[in-house]
Amino acid sequence: MNDLHAVSNGGTTVMAGPGGSVNGTVTVPGDKSMSHRSVMFGSIAEGVSHIDGFLAGEDSLNTVAAFRKMGVNIERKSENQLIIHGVGMHGLKAPDSDLYMGNAGTGMRLIAGLLAAQKFNTNLTGDESLSGRPMGRVIDPLRLMGASIAGDEQGRPPLKIEPTENLHAIDYPLPMASAQVKSCVLLAGLYAQGTTTVTEPAVTRDHTERMLRSFGYSVNTSQAGEVQLSGGGSLRGCDMTIPADISSAAFLLVAATIAPDSDITLTNIGVNPTRTGVIDILRLMGADIELKNRRQAGDEPVADIRVKSAPLKGVAIPESLVPLAIDELPVVFVAAAVAHGTTTVTGAEELRVKESDRIAAMAEGLATLGVDAVATPDGMIINGGSIGGGTVETFFDHRIAMAFCIASLRSEQAVIIKDTQHVETSFPGFFALCSQLGLQTKEV
Repeated sequence: MNDLHAVSNGGTTVMAGPGGSVNGTVTVPGDKSMSHRSVMFGSIAEGVSHIDGFLAGEDSLNTVAAFRKMGVNIERKSENQLIIHGVGMHGLKAPDSDLYMGNAGTGMRLIAGLLAAQKFNTNLTGDESLSGRPMGRVIDPLRLMGASIAGDEQGRPPLKIEPTENLHAIDYPLPMASAQVKSCVLLAGLYAQGTTTVTEPAVTRDHTERMLRSFGYSVNTSQAGEVQLSGGGSLRGCDMTIPADISSAAFLLVAATIAPDSDITLTNIGVNPTRTGVIDILRLMGADIELKNRRQAGDEPVADIRVKSAPLKGVAIPESLVPLAIDELPVVFVAAAVAHGTTTVTGAEELRVKESDRIAAMAEGLATLGVDAVATPDGMIINGGSIGGGTVETFFDHRIAMAFCIASLRSEQAVIIKDTQHVETSFPGFFALCSQLGLQTKEV
């Protein structure tokens, strides 16, 4: 299959390729977004919750550690199984030190909404990358609700949250399409007096709404993009199986599409319609993707996905699909690099404030590999052709590292990927799995 050994992702630099194909049946880790939420909701629920399929990555484990610091008994039954002994809506206790959220923007933004209503002080910190990310987008609506929360002078972490007498409900039109901001406001709304309404300018992932219902909390949604809930209720512990993460699966969807003689099946993937933009985009480009064995895992739809090699063509990606594929766009850029013709992405300015400036990071890396890729303020223009080789920077961003590993399947020389250690935050064992499937990877 390949002549290079599989390696753990413990070091910083990985050499991938050139070339290869991918074949087999694959299980990818559990959904990161849902893993964060399951810990938060299980912790403030009444009773015990059993969580299966939990992502044992650094980001979601930091969320577990944060709630343990606040007095929640969370057992690790196995690597991917949690038993959460909920303390109820008002049972959290003051932590004895800062709550460290690592690299997780989702973790920090969501927990800020929940902690804004607590009767104790908290200080939320993160790693260097998270400490540079904008938090004003959650600080502003929380202050409108009466919360006492502040970041630094630029609204960045650490976030200092102090007790407030009472939160009140607000009607909040989101200034940008962001599931994190929506979820933050809704979590604060659980504790607010009155009915909180969030209006989205475009559809975003709805795991918060679905999971709150699984925990027995009423949430109303409308065709006009409104999400409503009333404060003062309670959550009930439940049993939940978290599907495999489509954001992680996306790297292998592109891998099997662009590499010759490839055929893989990805099992138990979450196919929530607010998350399947990457499938829609790749199909527009000509990908051969088949969803099989569709079923429900609680309130979330899942399926097995079969992908085979296919020639791709450049397209103008509809802006309506961008929020539904925002985390997957780095690897979509790789698909565009080998497609015939020009691919344009617009409306993706959110990529500039992720773990890195993903527009700049991908444009720079693709250019290093000889691809005609031009960054724009809100996206990229990529003229497909060939991928050369070279050394690329990841800017300590897990999705940039994984995207360039996939690019090596069509590279003419090896791709040297620096600073890959953050891949563990979302996809533990990614490089070892890639090697097993047929990519050529080794640590250097």
